[in-house]
Amino acid sequence: MGSTRGSVPPAEQVEQLLAGGGPLPIVAAGDPVLRRRAEPFDGQLEPALLARFVAALRVTMRAAPGVGLAAPQVGVGLRIAVVEDPAPVPEEVRVARGRVPQPFRVLVNPSYEPVGDSRAAFFEGCLSVPGWQAVVARHARVRLTGQDEHGRALDEVFTGWPARIVQHETDHLDGVLYLDRAELRSLSSGTAMAERWNRPTPKDAARELGFTLPD
Repeated sequence: MGSTRGSVPPAEQVEQLLAGGGPLPIVAAGDPVLRRRAEPFDGQLEPALLARFVAALRVTMRAAPGVGLAAPQVGVGLRIAVVEDPAPVPEEVRVARGRVPQPFRVLVNPSYEPVGDSRAAFFEGCLSVPGWQAVVARHARVRLTGQDEHGRALDEVFTGWPARIVQHETDHLDGVLYLDRAELRSLSSGTAMAERWNRPTPKDAARELGFTLPD
């Protein structure tokens, strides 16, 4: 399902999406909505409709399954995203990636800035680019600012995998896909990931596929 952004007001578009019930259709790479900077949210959806939209994003994210979902990924060009990560991973993965559970939260008009110079590189995927993963070097710590769905200010430092998630989702709102930041020599199919590169870190992949990881 393609985006109708620009021809249909956001409230009407969201109402149409919600009328279908169940998880929302996820837009795949190639749809222009994923390459546009989303409009700041400024009340385009009344509170009751916003709450329904957020609930639908949550259902869709969990059904995919994923750990984050931005409004443009369902064709809606507003600066809204949801994140949640139960982090059901082995201890060695938790330690290597800094992956710890994150509660469900809504990000409205988020932006981030790095905290320090440290970067971390891991395989990353996207619900809008199904079937593939690639190594992305991202800031290890970021300060995220914005609001929640109730308009309350958000100003929080994220570290490790949670920092990766909020960078990934905020990038979506700027028209940026993870592949724009990826080491393309690392691009791997789901089959290759399962058979070869399902490790806590991408060191083996870097050596065998011929790319460099940050220090």
